[in-house]
Amino acid sequence: MKFLFINGVNLNMTGVREKGVYGTETLEQINRQITAHFKEDSCAFFQSNIEGEICTAIQSAEADAIILNAGAFTHYSYAIRDAVASVKIPVVEVHMSNVHAREDFRGKSVLSEVCKGVICGFGKNSYILAAESFKL
Repeated sequence: MKFLFINGVNLNMTGVREKGVYGTETLEQINRQITAHFKEDSCAFFQSNIEGEICTAIQSAEADAIILNAGAFTHYSYAIRDAVASVKIPVVEVHMSNVHAREDFRGKSVLSEVCKGVICGFGKNSYILAAESFKL
């Protein structure tokens, strides 16, 4: 399979910010572990703090599946929601933290209803669980 892992706003700071929530590993380290786990598959990675760039990455994806951690954009980006809705590639929404155990606003996603599923709360393993869901 060809996977595209898209990470949104502030996820470039993984391993630096809020280590109790997001852990101590950088996004690059996590991406390497994902690649090692899916060594028989193709894994591409994209990160941006810019909403429109994430929309373009979704719209131009050449993948069998997209694993999307939009970060804070999850809660209010109708642009990213519409980009997900506009493609035939299935998307799983991912969060490293359990968004339902955090601030109230994090429990609302504008993306969920256009995604195949949602996985949250398993740290870096949320990405692996999301991708594995396509292999079942």
